[in-house]
Amino acid sequence: MIYTLTLNPALDYFISFEKFQEGELNTPTDSYKLAGGKGINISKVLKNFSTESTALGFVGGFTGDFIKNSLISDNINENFVEIEEDSRINLKINNNGIETEVSGNSPKISEEKVKELLNYLKDNLKEGDILALSGSVPDSISDDIYSQIIKNLSKDVKIVLDSRGIPFKKAISEGVFLVKPNQNELTEFFNERFSTDIELIEAGKKLQSLGAENVIISLGKNGSILITKNGVFRANAPKGELISSNGAGDSMLAGFIYGLSKQLPLEECYKIAVAAGSGTAFSKGLTSFEMMNKLLREINILEI
Repeated sequence: MIYTLTLNPALDYFISFEKFQEGELNTPTDSYKLAGGKGINISKVLKNFSTESTALGFVGGFTGDFIKNSLISDNINENFVEIEEDSRINLKINNNGIETEVSGNSPKISEEKVKELLNYLKDNLKEGDILALSGSVPDSISDDIYSQIIKNLSKDVKIVLDSRGIPFKKAISEGVFLVKPNQNELTEFFNERFSTDIELIEAGKKLQSLGAENVIISLGKNGSILITKNGVFRANAPKGELISSNGAGDSMLAGFIYGLSKQLPLEECYKIAVAAGSGTAFSKGLTSFEMMNKLLREINILEI
């Protein structure tokens, strides 16, 4: 079974303007709302790929109801822990192609609710399951929450980690199956700039020494790099018109997890991951299976 955990989900409110003017009354040309969060995005893409998962996390209030009902209407399994405060609202503004995000404040989550989540994970996850730990950690939760989760699970559960800062550092030390930093996140983590492929690969191998079995380094339009214990692989990014980068990284992880669920070789999982991430970048919303499958033909994986 596949599980995705989003500790800090949100109602994402997207609004578009032809010309936004600060200090004036602005009327959007388009607006829509979606259930947001990195783990939730992974579950959505997996559903698009006809693959079941269960979305976990904390939700509360009218925004939490929206998040839950949105997933239920998409036939995505969910088992969120209910909290008292409202889940946050994130504002995503597109001003004539320029994207700006405003992140909402996180709700307060009690220790009792955290224990409820930890007990659920310990009681339900078993050998062969995949768990994606994705996104930021609310201020009211200890920054070692991801490492706590990993410690409580069987070593045979595959952990896919996509976070940053102290939660990432503490979690990777417990041993994880896959991490997916981008170039900026590598710079932030190591406090060092990496420009060439050689430098990026060295940084990826440092992450392996810290506890990551496999590392994908996302480089946007410049492709990506996969580092495994058996080799290093480079993939190009397929050509297409960038519509929105929102959710592309999550889609990349969803593609990799989809391949793992089919027991495909890691290089093939990687190829699907690249196609899925690009499919979302070239779409209004998250990639469809058809879009991902179409882009697969344009992706070349080279061992370096």
